[in-house]
Amino acid sequence: MEEGVIVKGIAGFYYVEDNDENIFECKARGIFRKEKLSPIVGDRVYVELLDDKHGIINEIQPRKNQLVRPLVANIDQAILVFALKKPDINYLLLDKLLILIEHYGINALICINKSDLADADEIEKIKHSYKGIGYDLIITNGKTGEGIELLKESMKGKISVFAGPSGVGKSTIFNKVQDKVVMETGDISGKVERGKHTTRHSELIKISQGTFLVDTPGFSSLDLSFMEIGDLQYSFREFAKYLGECKYSSCIHGKESGCKVKEMVEKGKITQERYNTYLGILKELQENRRKW
Repeated sequence: MEEGVIVKGIAGFYYVEDNDENIFECKARGIFRKEKLSPIVGDRVYVELLDDKHGIINEIQPRKNQLVRPLVANIDQAILVFALKKPDINYLLLDKLLILIEHYGINALICINKSDLADADEIEKIKHSYKGIGYDLIITNGKTGEGIELLKESMKGKISVFAGPSGVGKSTIFNKVQDKVVMETGDISGKVERGKHTTRHSELIKISQGTFLVDTPGFSSLDLSFMEIGDLQYSFREFAKYLGECKYSSCIHGKESGCKVKEMVEKGKITQERYNTYLGILKELQENRRKW
């Protein structure tokens, strides 16, 4: 039995790369359909070989996470690409992405691109806000190559996916960190040039042994309505050390008295901006529940 990772899936065929970098075209056992389980890109699987190029997927190992759009499993790292200028950074969008990533149990790396357009004070502000709560942050310039080697180093041995708003240079950086496919840059968003191939499928682009990049932008939906109100607090890393210290065990850090989290905001241990984001999303979740 051969072990490997699914790097591509098209029309019921799955392409599995083993630890020796061999790729096998595989079908899945019918038992998966009965179990309502389909193999997806990123799955670690066991393959029964039929010959030196073909096999049957016999077992799908447990997934540590699974995204819906793009449909991919076992992501190790989400690289959130933003610019401080052109377009101006949207902190609410950044925080929503971080909440989603924390929910899925994926490590987040913040990449601030277009470094030439940002002044030192702006860069220091974002470093203070996010590195201070445990997020790694890399400053890049996709056009000049600044920070690209450091970004590539951070991707080693991981399956990574890019995410972020339009116009921040995701495509430029995508093209800098790998040379297997070319993504269009400029006003046209996220189209991968593949010669005669026009059908789009999620695929893992291999950068080096054990290092892959998902070839489509991640997290196309930022709808957080699926979250339980009481779970939101666990997606804010800076809250962690204070949870359980509030006066009321049911505290959700909104209007309650004796809230340790609010106390830490007042003392400057938690930034007012991040706490305001928390309150805004908390309100959204509460309003959604009332509509139900």
